Amino acid sequence: MDNVLLHVRAVLSTTPMRWQQLVETIPSELLNRPPAPQEWSAFACLQHLLATERLFFPVRVRNFLAGEKELATYDPDTQGNPHAGRTAAELVAEFTTLRAESLSLVATITEADLMRTARHSELGSAALRDILHGWGAHDLDHTIQAERALMQPFIAGSGPWRRYFSANDVERP
Repeated sequence: MDNVLLHVRAVLSTTPMRWQQLVETIPSELLNRPPAPQEWSAFACLQHLLATERLFFPVRVRNFLAGEKELATYDPDTQGNPHAGRTAAELVAEFTTLRAESLSLVATITEADLMRTARHSELGSAALRDILHGWGAHDLDHTIQAERALMQPFIAGSGPWRRYFSANDVERP
């Protein structure tokens, strides 16, 4: 993809607004409803996006910009979820603040910086452009995952039209 900085900034800037709108308009029982056993609810997706905004993506970008050559692994399952007991509104407010800081960081990246490389202990060599692509994909992936979770009661209740939603129906009758 050409112009990765422009495209990534565009995606990253839309995510907080999408989440703010979801949190402000969708009832909490839907936000907290997992689509299926062992699947993430929309609220869990928001918690994860906030955790990675705090602990992963901006940290990685700073690692690359500082010229670090080794990247530590990040395991979201073991590096905690410091968001327990907080409301979706509180999480989205913090996410919005952190994302504004992240967008300021991304604005400092030059085209030449995109080729900076480092070695990840599990994944091998990676460039800054790789992590930026991953960041955009990660935002979209978990926002889509959240919206898919929110869809489930509507899909299940759509009667004869349910078959039209088979690509997103987690129960697939």
